[in-house]
Amino acid sequence: MPKYRIIVDLSHFQLHLLDVNRVVRSFPVGIGRMVTKTPTGEFTIINKEPNPGGPFGVFWMGLSKPHYGIHGTNDPSSIGKLTSHGCIRMYNEDVLELAALVPIHTRVTIRP
Repeated sequence: MPKYRIIVDLSHFQLHLLDVNRVVRSFPVGIGRMVTKTPTGEFTIINKEPNPGGPFGVFWMGLSKPHYGIHGTNDPSSIGKLTSHGCIRMYNEDVLELAALVPIHTRVTIRP
């Protein structure tokens, strides 16, 4: 059984899915604006919700830092840019693929 973890590389707008220490998938992401930066550090996925509504696209994965998560978007042009209020935005098809692979309690490292 895979032991997944996630590394978000803010400087390259990339989310990497690792199985143990090997990158198995990378996805482009949108991140927080200058005034609402994406927090860095070690977190875990604490909940998952399909079809959360609003600007969160088709899926939401909440992080252990309250009010922050990894989610889809209703604005695909925001991927690869500083556009969110601190969350990590993904293309809807990418967030669905990721959500299907990672369980709750998956470790998420966000680095500058």
